[in-house]
Amino acid sequence: MKKKKLTVIAVSAAAVLVAGVCLWVGLRYMADNRLPNFGKDYVLYVYPDTDAGAVIDSIAAGADVRRKGSLVRCVRKERLAERLQPGRYEISPSMSAVYAVRMLCNGWQSPQKLTLSGTIRSKGRLASLIGRQMMADSIVIDSLLDCNDFLQQFGFDSTNVFALFLPDTYYMYWTASPQEIFARFRKEYDAFWTPGRIDRAEALGLDRMEVSVLASIVNGETLRKSEYPQIAGVYLNRLERGMKLQADPTVAFCFNYGPDRILKKHTRVDSPYNTYRYAGLPPAPINVPPKACIDAVLNPDTHDYLYFCASPDFDGTHRFASSYSEHLRNARAFQRALTARQRDKASNARDE
Repeated sequence: MKKKKLTVIAVSAAAVLVAGVCLWVGLRYMADNRLPNFGKDYVLYVYPDTDAGAVIDSIAAGADVRRKGSLVRCVRKERLAERLQPGRYEISPSMSAVYAVRMLCNGWQSPQKLTLSGTIRSKGRLASLIGRQMMADSIVIDSLLDCNDFLQQFGFDSTNVFALFLPDTYYMYWTASPQEIFARFRKEYDAFWTPGRIDRAEALGLDRMEVSVLASIVNGETLRKSEYPQIAGVYLNRLERGMKLQADPTVAFCFNYGPDRILKKHTRVDSPYNTYRYAGLPPAPINVPPKACIDAVLNPDTHDYLYFCASPDFDGTHRFASSYSEHLRNARAFQRALTARQRDKASNARDE
């Protein structure tokens, strides 16, 4: 009887032990594979040759890991050290440990937002914007912007490549190669130039590149989007009459945008980009024109203005004129206001 009782106890203990083990295994499985394991959203960037341990530490700190042991187990089970893929990964609180690890092992990236905005007047600035947002090296991008052999596959060269890039926000994988980045912009360029836009350009007697060139001049003249169509109309009127464009931004381009103000001596520079010296459009864009500037050229205001100058109100707007005599009056008003402003500034500096 006693022996039978001991047997029952032993069997019961074994059953309890097995049940406990099963419960422990089940709970660990749930913890690793089903339960959310992160406290907040986190964006992880993994560079080539990044150590798996550094990745785990980054996730633990940035994503507020709830059960680090669960994460470590999944890392070991999925062989993350051997399978880790470079990329940009978004970790969310709803993810389990195993999903996050498999995401890193299989390269399930989240797209990166690449935004081109602001004034882009140099290839260095353009390359820097791309390099800051993508894994691609800005130095490599900069060199490719000057490489005709590379650019010809996209239909551009080192002089007119500004026209390829249309400022906007695009989504692509952070690990995209320079080849893939340039190809994406060519795709966006083709999508932007719809048959309707091409027809509008032809109606103006311009091709796509000439539209981009004129748009870059408009972009250089004003920061006011509302003025784009009006200024575009001025330059189109000048082109139609065979007048020189006499656009200050083209002269500034000749000097790498060095002068704060364009003076008479600057307008004498011998360059095909100097529209004070040579009639017609310059050979290529002088900056990366926004889409709004391109559309302003394609849809300009209709008027008889041939001149414009900065407003004496110093509010960033311009005053427009149809005759040279009217333009001179506007220019003198601006110069008087500028002189008075500089005099007041000098007086205030002395008083301080």
